[in-house]
Amino acid sequence: MNVAVDAMGGDYAPELVVQGAVDAVSELGINIILVGHEKRVAEALNGHPTGGRISFHHCEDVIRMEESPLKALRKKKDASIRVAFDLVKSGRADAVVSAGNSGATLAAAVMTLGRMKGVDRPAIAGILPTEGGPVVLIDVGANVDCRPSHLFQFGVMANAFASSCLGINNPTVGLLSIGEEEGKGNEQVRLARELFAKSDLNFIGNVEGRDILSGKVNIIVCDGFVGNVVLKLTEGTVAAMRRVIERELMGSFLGRDALMLGQNAIYKFIRRLDYEEHGGAPLLGINGVGMICHGGSSAKAIKNAIHIAVQYVNNRVLEKMTLQLKTSKAC
Repeated sequence: MNVAVDAMGGDYAPELVVQGAVDAVSELGINIILVGHEKRVAEALNGHPTGGRISFHHCEDVIRMEESPLKALRKKKDASIRVAFDLVKSGRADAVVSAGNSGATLAAAVMTLGRMKGVDRPAIAGILPTEGGPVVLIDVGANVDCRPSHLFQFGVMANAFASSCLGINNPTVGLLSIGEEEGKGNEQVRLARELFAKSDLNFIGNVEGRDILSGKVNIIVCDGFVGNVVLKLTEGTVAAMRRVIERELMGSFLGRDALMLGQNAIYKFIRRLDYEEHGGAPLLGINGVGMICHGGSSAKAIKNAIHIAVQYVNNRVLEKMTLQLKTSKAC
């Protein structure tokens, strides 16, 4: 297993990206190719044990967060994210993990590897840790304007991913709307519901925003505009919850005593809802494996994203997704 990691992508690259790669090598026993400016990456790696499983692939350029993805990719032929996907195309790597410009990651993946047959638009599948286990939210930012058929394809791809990588048997699929009733939602949602209802997916109908963290449904489908708002609201809520709990409990002697007595349970609960437990979002619908991480990813998030990428390859998700796209009725 060889995973190409965009060592220059992210707010804390290359230091935390390299640390996450080192931790992944230690835990998973895989090979990592660090793609980026070799001198800077080597300095970040200095002193870390690698067991001979980490190598470099030098490139000069990096696409910054504020740059236009397509313009930057056309101009910077030697950008780290583009080179990383080139390694997959040539067979030198099995997957790509990047915390860099997400638009550039998506564009580089499509330009280099192409779309899967039966997929009009690749989508980003966010993994939300909830009280009932992981929930796949798709799309979370790749496509802000979608047709009903696109939403259906998102559901099919997420179904293959959830059953293969997350171990969810016959996952339930819901369509995010403003009400559970059949007629609720805009025209896009109402027409998409008809496609899901006619399919062989385990479709349970419309779900509302309050159902997202309840564990009521395994896969929630929406367009990328709504999904990105939901994703960032959820992450912000968890972060605010942690701050409020700590501030309120530390504000009195009794609170501090309660925090000391119950801190294991409190932090276990918060950790269960922490996005870093999954680290990144898989890009579904490309002819390959790509993981998109937050720009502010920690070493832990990078490590866990690499773990998901490895599971994706080992569980042959691409083959299962291809089969489901081919056989699903509404496609």
